[in-house]
Amino acid sequence: MSKKIENIIFSEFVKQPVPFELISIKDLYERCETSKFNLSIPHRIEFHALIIITEGSTIHKVDFKKQELFPGLILPLSKRQVHSFAKNITAKGVVISFDESLIINNANEKNLFHFLHLFNMTAIQIGKKNLSQLNPYLSILKAELKNTNINLKSDLINMVLIALIVQLKRLSIDQYNIFENNKFKIFLELKQLIILHHKENHNANDYAKMLSVSYKYLNDICKEIVNKTVKSFIDSWILLEIKRSISEKSLSSQEIAYKMGFSEHSNFIRFFKKHTGVTPNKFRKTL
Repeated sequence: MSKKIENIIFSEFVKQPVPFELISIKDLYERCETSKFNLSIPHRIEFHALIIITEGSTIHKVDFKKQELFPGLILPLSKRQVHSFAKNITAKGVVISFDESLIINNANEKNLFHFLHLFNMTAIQIGKKNLSQLNPYLSILKAELKNTNINLKSDLINMVLIALIVQLKRLSIDQYNIFENNKFKIFLELKQLIILHHKENHNANDYAKMLSVSYKYLNDICKEIVNKTVKSFIDSWILLEIKRSISEKSLSSQEIAYKMGFSEHSNFIRFFKKHTGVTPNKFRKTL
């Protein structure tokens, strides 16, 4: 029998007053084995995470795509993504997990921008030789997690986590484009609007109106940041949400079509096949 994909909330595995954790990959596997939770089965996380590999290599799946992890490559995982670890441990490193409230509730506009920018990257390449520059931040975070003094604990973890995020961005600057703040802000607002309205609105012009910018300007921003037109970006987001819904295995193809705002089931099948080359039911069987 196919198993419905599991939603993992932060408090399910972590019992502490501050919604933050830093754990070695080895300890994470051992904890999940004790809890009889299989990390290699796709699951959806309701928090954010950073995977930092220090030795060896491994394969991680994020939203149905394989990503090779190795020393010097940092993998950011965003809330609501579907992902899975390799079945066996083949690498050493740490996983940092935190609820977004830890950042958002205490962040000024600049720090929030750094956080959102980092977690809109698919992977962060800093180079193996730069891993040692992360150690001061990781050491403070590890020590603070063990500290029983809860006074200003959340504030301290927040500040060090932001500093780590900024350091990761700085070390990756040679590898990635740094976009103009206002353009990236509009792009993030577009992404939030799509998350809120993709079930009832697939029209690119409507999203431009919601943002009070011209379609051309929004199109240029998407081309610059994700190398896609606005329409293509909206379609790719809808396609990802369809795949996530199919992977949950609790809704029929017709129910997903209705949920995603398609007036006709045939239009839904045509849309999915156009972008994937297979029907929704065939994709379901591959899972």
